Amino acid sequence: MEKINDSDGKPGGSSQQTLKGTSRWTTSLENLLEDPEGVKRFREFLKKEFSEENVLFWLACEEFKKTQDKKQMQEKAKEIYMTFLSSKASCQVNVEGQSRLNETILEEPHPLMFQKLQDQIFNLMKYDSYSRFLKSDIFLKHKRAEEQEENSSEAQSVAKRASRIYNT
Repeated sequence: MEKINDSDGKPGGSSQQTLKGTSRWTTSLENLLEDPEGVKRFREFLKKEFSEENVLFWLACEEFKKTQDKKQMQEKAKEIYMTFLSSKASCQVNVEGQSRLNETILEEPHPLMFQKLQDQIFNLMKYDSYSRFLKSDIFLKHKRAEEQEENSSEAQSVAKRASRIYNT
């Protein structure tokens, strides 16, 4: 008997599939932050908790590390400082040592200049917000919708495989 494959050509069976979506998000905060949809849902959750600035700061630092041009780096460093770290910041994050980061450091920026502060915020999210997010309505509703979609597409796959078997 010929082996039956899904439409992507791979043998059917969940053991072949890699984790995606909410299943992947539950494995680590890193995996959640690598998924644009995960970031969107996590931001939605943090907004309700009045701590969206944490993920926004983390994302800004990630983007900052990719900056090559010295002039752009200065501009982005100043923007991050004014938005998240200054005493007058509109979205101030609560990190230790932020008072030690003064505006003079902005004149000679380097890709990892915010790394310690970014790590503090990451740990704050990882050990505080992330676990609450995984129990939140936002996460659970998205997970249920994803499961329903998956079940629906699995039922369609079974029907396609059955039709291939009987129509050959």
